[in-house]
Amino acid sequence: MGQLVLFTLDDRRYGLPLSAVERVVRMVDVTLLPKAPQIVLGVVNVQGRVIPVVDLRRRFGLPERNFALTDQLVIARTVRRPVALVADAVSGVLEYSGREASGAQDIVPGIEYVESVVKLPDGLALIHDLDRFLSLEEEAALGRAIEDASHER
Repeated sequence: MGQLVLFTLDDRRYGLPLSAVERVVRMVDVTLLPKAPQIVLGVVNVQGRVIPVVDLRRRFGLPERNFALTDQLVIARTVRRPVALVADAVSGVLEYSGREASGAQDIVPGIEYVESVVKLPDGLALIHDLDRFLSLEEEAALGRAIEDASHER
């Protein structure tokens, strides 16, 4: 059995392994971070930790939109750092069996950032691989941008 945190962007559903998710919080003001990779909107302070905010819309090539107070931030961990992912809504935790999941490459060869696809009663959810979410170049640029910003204070 696996467990996923399900969230939506537009009308599409996505999921992250529950084990990678720390918490879900309401959208807050994001502090811009000069020199950050394009998919990083800025940073937020979550209980004293500065966490980069990743724009999933940019990563997935979805139309951009202004953020609303109803949006949510999914605070999750990669192997290198915590990240905050902007979601339109978080619908909860789903338990699923291995029979309900298929490898992403079996369904859409060449798809990036997606580990697997889970079949739901009313559609599909794409399960993301957070550790491949930021390329090594983006990760390095983000590290430098955070370091530069902390020295400017």
